[in-house]
Amino acid sequence: MSKVKPQDPASIFFKEKVLIFFHENGKLISQFLLSALFIGMAAWFISHEHAELHKVKQILSDARITWIITGVILVALYIIIQGIMYQTSFRSVNTRIRLRDGVILFLKRNFISVFLPAGAVSSLAFFGREIEKKGISRTQIYFASSIYAFVGILSVVIVAIPAFILTITEHMTGTTGWLALGGVILILASILVLYNALRLKKFPYKWFSKIFPSVIFILEDIESNKINKGQFVLTVLVSVGIEFIGIAHVYVSMMALGLSPSLALSVMTYIIVVLFLIISPFLRGLGAIEVSMTVFLVSSGFSNVEAIAVTVLFRFFEFWLPFFAGIVSFMLKIERLLFRIFPAILIFALGVVNIISVVTPVMPERLRILKDYLLVDFISFSNSFVLIAGLFLLVTSAFMLKGSRSAWWFALALTIFSVVGNITKGIDYEESSLSLIVMVSLFITRKEYYVRTNPRLGTVGLRTSLLSIVVVMIYGITGFYFLDKMHFQIDFSLMQSIKYTISNFFIAGSKELIPYDSFARDFIFTIKISGFASLTFLFYTLIRPYVFRSTPTQEEYARAEEITRKFGRSALDFFKIYSDKMLYLPPGINAFLAYRVSRNYAVVLENPVSEDKGMMRQCINSFSRYCFENGLKDIYYRVPKESIGIYRDLSKKSLLLGQEGVVDLSAFSLEGGERKSIRNALNKINDQGYITRIYSPPLLDGLIQKLRTVSEEWLKNTGRSEIVFSQGMFNEQEIKGETVITVENKEEKIIAFMNLIPDYADNECTYDLLRKTADAPNGIMDYLLVQLFRHAAEKGFQYVNIGFAPLSGLAEPQNFAEKSLKFAYEKIRSFSHYKGQREYKEKFNPVWYDKYLVYSSDYDLIRVPSVLAGVIRT
Repeated sequence: MSKVKPQDPASIFFKEKVLIFFHENGKLISQFLLSALFIGMAAWFISHEHAELHKVKQILSDARITWIITGVILVALYIIIQGIMYQTSFRSVNTRIRLRDGVILFLKRNFISVFLPAGAVSSLAFFGREIEKKGISRTQIYFASSIYAFVGILSVVIVAIPAFILTITEHMTGTTGWLALGGVILILASILVLYNALRLKKFPYKWFSKIFPSVIFILEDIESNKINKGQFVLTVLVSVGIEFIGIAHVYVSMMALGLSPSLALSVMTYIIVVLFLIISPFLRGLGAIEVSMTVFLVSSGFSNVEAIAVTVLFRFFEFWLPFFAGIVSFMLKIERLLFRIFPAILIFALGVVNIISVVTPVMPERLRILKDYLLVDFISFSNSFVLIAGLFLLVTSAFMLKGSRSAWWFALALTIFSVVGNITKGIDYEESSLSLIVMVSLFITRKEYYVRTNPRLGTVGLRTSLLSIVVVMIYGITGFYFLDKMHFQIDFSLMQSIKYTISNFFIAGSKELIPYDSFARDFIFTIKISGFASLTFLFYTLIRPYVFRSTPTQEEYARAEEITRKFGRSALDFFKIYSDKMLYLPPGINAFLAYRVSRNYAVVLENPVSEDKGMMRQCINSFSRYCFENGLKDIYYRVPKESIGIYRDLSKKSLLLGQEGVVDLSAFSLEGGERKSIRNALNKINDQGYITRIYSPPLLDGLIQKLRTVSEEWLKNTGRSEIVFSQGMFNEQEIKGETVITVENKEEKIIAFMNLIPDYADNECTYDLLRKTADAPNGIMDYLLVQLFRHAAEKGFQYVNIGFAPLSGLAEPQNFAEKSLKFAYEKIRSFSHYKGQREYKEKFNPVWYDKYLVYSSDYDLIRVPSVLAGVIRT
């Protein structure tokens, strides 16, 4: 009897992982491969027809402008009608959205669906939150979008059948037409059969419920809704109108190129386009549509050049214009994220384009035209200046991301020079057009660049650069004037010396200046490199962002302490007057806030301390203006939920950071199974003879030294360093004036301690440091906290604040950022210690309070991790 060879466990595990991966991603992989196949075919087709592309370009350049404008107008109408179709789809489920919302929804969905398959429904998940805020349920959103998607396919069939009849009467039906019609009918029939089977819970229902459970949930929700039949019919009619616009775009594309179209041919061409869009939704049929449409037009009697040209123009109308409109819709709605990033990307791209433009040959026919109007030396100078502008644009793009106002001015100046320079160096209108686009983007986003440069450093840099420029000029002019004729075969006059020094200083050079030996070459090189270095240093000092610093005065500290004593309401108020903070005290009101600066951000600790909410609002407003004037952006760390409304009224955004735990001493008990681990820890520590001592201030120096020893050992064993901002550090002078709870052995060696700090929340007590030695018994932290609870109860407190648990409380994330934090908290190992903090504190049954990060624009979220890391340093 043969034995079955056991399989390697690692091999089994690997196979299971592979199967799971393909099971979960099979649809996406298949669509990606199909799209890649079509794109590869398109690339091969273009390569194969490379000789024809020049002719295609010529035909497109000769297109009739009247028909092009007609096509663009149809695109605008197409977008509006898509918005109307979304309106009627929502009305079909007895809900309403505005036309503007429908148009924005289409543009965003259309843009996202280029990258996300099944964009009609699945990509709507990106935007459902905005619609939900208007009182429309998620079920209704999915239901309406399902109607939108279904009717979009149904309308193709409605148009295809009479179109097919028309083509038969005109004897135009070929193999491709029959296949197109059959494909559309097959797709529609499949959807109807599948929908009916799932609705009646027949054969595929169980399989679908395992593979696509979300589809089943949606269908169950759909069954509980009633369709408004009149609005549904209207949706179909609107969708048919959209198909007619698509057909019109085919017709207009042919007319614009001077061809002879027919209605039947335009209809069949469009149906084939839609069919391949359904088959290959990834990248919106990119490649598939280009190839299939071109092949069909060639089979219908057009030449290769004509077919390609019609396809390119049609896709410009139907794909590229709506795609770019979608980008604009995102830029209008995602606040300032792209407004900061997009211009910087364009600046970088323009720098690269300028450099490439300089190093590639100029078109001879353009250069001949240019020489009729400009001197050769001016053309050469323009060439060099475009190169310099390109190099500086690359540097400027980095400072643009930092929000530098000076970088914005430099970028604007360099783009203007690029417009002129690219024309005067070779009539490169393509590069000049890109420069104009960059200029427009800079003008639109000008308010996003507010960070000042350091005035002192700028003055020093200006003086140093001007001095170096003067030195280089003197060196160059003197050198040329007194050089022996043998080096350049020129006896330089003073004006020639000045001319050639300036031209080489700006790296332009001159064709007349020919070095005849190594000394002459080195002399020119030193002028060029010195000039470039001087300009670079000047450029850097003028655009380098200014990092603001301010040290509070003793009077400001005294004023802040007085306001805190009178109006403090938070456990964090103690740290707002800590030595690491800068203070902002607006004149005339009883309020202040505490902050630290990192990377041109002013990070404010929680809320301002204020007499009332009105003064809090005034303080926030005043600080925002103060930050703007000093090139800073304000963000607020650990803001309580009850204050979020004030910030939202001031057009700020919020992100849930985590929760703060507060133990209600009247409800806390060590009884019950949930507290068994705490009771065991307490009993074990008591049995070992450890005792608790409570020291009241002022503490003796000997005790302070013992506490320092424990603190240093704890820092060493845990590999941590002192951090501040929302907590304190071991400071002998401060801890001497605080109550300290210790756990000591029989020899009075301190093995653990905590220090109590002022808590300005009503009837609440809290602590700061909680540290222990390496030989402290397990459960010592639980033991200390219980001793704190007992001490607080004896002192008449009802609550104990046990601190912040980062990333916890994200049960129902409200936006993409919160979803990302929730995923990290639950799935990523490096975030597991945050989860451990929550689980540890949960043992004491605290009440949890949400804490938020408040910020102004989405771009701020990109900088927050590094900014917060900067402010918590000692």
